Amino acid sequence: MRLIDPNPFTTRPEIVGTFGVVASTHWIATAVGMGMLEKGGNAFDAAVATAFTLQVVEPHLCGPGGDVPLILHDVRRGKTEVICGQGSMPAGATIAHYKGLGLDLIPGTGLLSACIPGTFDAYMLLLRDYGTMRLADVLSPAIGYWLNGFPLAERASATIATVAEQFRAHWKTSAAVFLPDNKVPAPASMFRNVTLGNTYARLLKEAEAGGGGREAEIERARASWSRGFVAEAIDRFCRTQAVMDVSGRPNKGVLTGHDMAAWQATVEAPLAYDYGRYTVCKAGPWTQGPVVLQQLALLKGYDLDGMEPTGPDFIHLVVEASKLAYADRESFYGDPAFVDVPMATLLSDAYNADRRKLIDPARASLEQRPGKVEGYGGVVKLRRADGARLGVASSGAGEPTVGRVGQTTGDTVHFDIVDRDGNMISATPSGGWLQSSPVIPELGFPLGTRGQMFWLEEGLPGSLAPGKRPRSTLTPTLAHRDGQPYMVWGSPGGDQQDQWIAQHFLRHVHCGMNQQEAIDAPAWHSEHFPSSFWPRTARPGVLVLEGRIPKATVDELRRRGHEVEINDDWSEGRLTAASREDPWRKAAANPRGMQGYAAGR
Repeated sequence: MRLIDPNPFTTRPEIVGTFGVVASTHWIATAVGMGMLEKGGNAFDAAVATAFTLQVVEPHLCGPGGDVPLILHDVRRGKTEVICGQGSMPAGATIAHYKGLGLDLIPGTGLLSACIPGTFDAYMLLLRDYGTMRLADVLSPAIGYWLNGFPLAERASATIATVAEQFRAHWKTSAAVFLPDNKVPAPASMFRNVTLGNTYARLLKEAEAGGGGREAEIERARASWSRGFVAEAIDRFCRTQAVMDVSGRPNKGVLTGHDMAAWQATVEAPLAYDYGRYTVCKAGPWTQGPVVLQQLALLKGYDLDGMEPTGPDFIHLVVEASKLAYADRESFYGDPAFVDVPMATLLSDAYNADRRKLIDPARASLEQRPGKVEGYGGVVKLRRADGARLGVASSGAGEPTVGRVGQTTGDTVHFDIVDRDGNMISATPSGGWLQSSPVIPELGFPLGTRGQMFWLEEGLPGSLAPGKRPRSTLTPTLAHRDGQPYMVWGSPGGDQQDQWIAQHFLRHVHCGMNQQEAIDAPAWHSEHFPSSFWPRTARPGVLVLEGRIPKATVDELRRRGHEVEINDDWSEGRLTAASREDPWRKAAANPRGMQGYAAGR
């Protein structure tokens, strides 16, 4: 039953209040975040508590061993900033090392693809410099759920079932946690991870042991993580355990305690692009985030106002713009500490006017067409889904899911928060999935596998190097409107994230939809361009539509040359969003998957 009629795109009301709003991909995390606001915390306190709770309730989608970018606006400072919680590759992660193991791709599972875990230090930096609460306030809810239990999500149960034989045969430390009594835990059954709960309880105890204020506690927690017992356990596991991965043989990791001790989260300015009344802000090209800005720079040349959001013209233009932006992603993006990325050119009017000429309004492109900027970029050779090699950067971009035993990637979580003062934050935590790598027995969690996004060819923006950040798919978003901080939003979904993020924005800006309507509207994704995940395969021209897209639109898109595939009616994306429209605070969350919720008052 729809809660709002007569709009056919709406399943729930948009949450509206003046006190504050929280939206996340799991209702328990949303409730915990809202609880922090009710206790007097600000948006950043609520963000930390929400993030730790998502590690509990969606362990197949994020974990302590993973990574996170955060984008925020702090009213007190008057600044929009990005916190990088994307750990870099270890000192021992050289192309020569992996080639010496007979590899031409970094495995998508196991220990070889582990970056330095970045989430904990990023959350501690956020809490220390932007929050107001003590560590116990924001950690206690998650510790309670780990120790006392929570209802296991249906998709978490399904993920465990998919990799159960892998756990039993090769990753016995994971079986000990995720196969209690050697059985796949049933959906909605009470699930606990006592070891992980005890890890965080010990971090909290060590943080509180030295006395002093909240900043001193936070710094001791950071030390316990990066130079104390957590780093020691990770170092020992990677040195002593050869772990089966998708290469078909066991390999030891290269991550060390020294790597852990040498890395900390950082703060940087966002990239920004002006689009009419709006200034859209993203993290830099160590993420794929700038592809949203490039899509907007291309679409600025069209009159999208009033276009039918499920019509063939709207979908075709957005898809063709995304193909060009993602081609540039693969050719130019990389860690700016290692790669000179020509973002000023890529977002310039002249460059995009030239690129826009490549969009044929009557015909879908089946080629990869990165732009040319003299002295920049590189050509990546990838595999088609059938294993054939392609000449120019091209590959598939399907949403990361669990595949056959031993071949797994993971998905992601997301949250958006705005408090009564107007502070706002958006974050997309991911990695450290239960299916990505074996559990470290002393800690209760696995490492991440974000390093699989690097190439083992020399001379590319995305080539592997020690200390380098992978070009992450994680990409939260913040927009200003008329010069004021206005909206935060994002979605899980690997390479599709910045397709759904762009669709949401365009439906809101050009089609007059509120946040919930823009989330609920029928959606799509292209698989034309490079996948960021092992085995990096390609499906040129493929366009996946939700089943609710009108048949006339489907027929016309096929006539224009798109390789159309029809997905389930409610299958595309897991968007959440929140906004500030004084005096109102608004939020919305995705109904797909029956898990994400928004709350506020």
